[in-house]
Amino acid sequence: MMEHLVLDNIDRKIIGALEADARISFAALADEVGVSKTPCWKRVKALEEAGIIRGYAARLDPAKLGFGIEAFIQVSIDFEVSAEFEAAVREHPFIWRCHATTGEADYLLHIVTVDMAALDRMLREDLSRLPGVKRTITSMAMREIKGEISFAAAQSRARPAKRKE
Repeated sequence: MMEHLVLDNIDRKIIGALEADARISFAALADEVGVSKTPCWKRVKALEEAGIIRGYAARLDPAKLGFGIEAFIQVSIDFEVSAEFEAAVREHPFIWRCHATTGEADYLLHIVTVDMAALDRMLREDLSRLPGVKRTITSMAMREIKGEISFAAAQSRARPAKRKE
């Protein structure tokens, strides 16, 4: 089981502030979380080195970029070629996210395309030809109800499982 770093209140405030605005200056971040600039910078660097902060990126709106179709695709594969399947998925430009799953399907893909014709092409010409694909089930996203989570807020509310004695 992977160990996780126990964050204190200041760390959670830093993460929350960076989740809200990753472009915030260290001076403004330090003011917001109630520490001076240098200790704030050191904490951010420590969070980066621990892998808690994996990077910084702009959050883009797929629909405003012309990707009006989002779909979730359950994929079942022959596991002998799972490494090749995963490598192909990493390279495909329309596959936004991919998760290995339990249950009836082996993977869940979150994809974006410009329209239904592009989705049809992607399913027939691309996805069906990826290594090992046996079966797919596609569900269309009608609208997004919740698209993001504050990991700082979730971490502060998470309770460790109690051990049974």
